[in-house]
Amino acid sequence: MNKLPPLPKPENQKKGKQNREEGRAFEERLDASFAYYASRGYALIDKTPEPFKIIKRLENTRFICCFVKRAQPDYKGTIKGGRSVIFEAKYTSTDRIAQDRVSNAQSTYLNQAEALGARCFVIVGFRSGKAYKVPWHIWRDMKEHFGHKYLTEKELAIYEIAGSWNSLLLVLD
Repeated sequence: MNKLPPLPKPENQKKGKQNREEGRAFEERLDASFAYYASRGYALIDKTPEPFKIIKRLENTRFICCFVKRAQPDYKGTIKGGRSVIFEAKYTSTDRIAQDRVSNAQSTYLNQAEALGARCFVIVGFRSGKAYKVPWHIWRDMKEHFGHKYLTEKELAIYEIAGSWNSLLLVLD
């Protein structure tokens, strides 16, 4: 007889749900910030959709799907003057963010785009509400710059993104 895996502990389920909601709120804050830049004619930066295939349609707008391709960076666009920009957004509810949170496929894409002249960054959000824009080459070579493969808010202080009175992140300033 097959044994079923143990059910997750309720406290872990609650913590996981809270972390997902905080991560979603962080991305919504980025979306609003990029919409602000678009409305002012400074940049056009869009969220990259996740590539998936619908396996089965359910009722209403629900369905079962599977991912068909590895995730690409979260945001891609152009700033005034024609320069390409690419952002990978990461959120953590802990006191540090690990380098391996950026997947190999995302790393490859960012390396290729940077080689072609795109400005590439990892935007990191922490539970404190602060966000940091780390140049891709710094993130990629994190061990050489910081001596380890994770970053704390203290180490990221020089990359802090200013916020506006209405909580927009001034990512391009």
